[in-house]
Amino acid sequence: MSAHAYVAVVLYEATSDSATYEPLYREDFVLVYAESEDAAREAVARRVGGETGSHRNEQGDLITLRCKRVVDVARALDDDLTRDADLYARHFRDFAAYRRFESLMAD
Repeated sequence: MSAHAYVAVVLYEATSDSATYEPLYREDFVLVYAESEDAAREAVARRVGGETGSHRNEQGDLITLRCKRVVDVARALDDDLTRDADLYARHFRDFAAYRRFESLMAD
């Protein structure tokens, strides 16, 4: 069996012990190579583990990054990633909700 490209959507949350800190969320699109979806999920879990943890910022506040959820793991849409390729797609019906969420959509 040969490895295939999989794309994972991972949602992280950064929190702090500071009373004035507002949680910050980060959505990552991660590329892993695996022989199956289960193996891809395991590879993503290992990567997530390497991303999570705590550190002190410049003000001395403890900042903690944790994975809120692995939203999706799916095989890449194209197999040949040595050229321009489609990686991942998801579908939705509520464009207004997407527009409210996606800050890059601001007019």
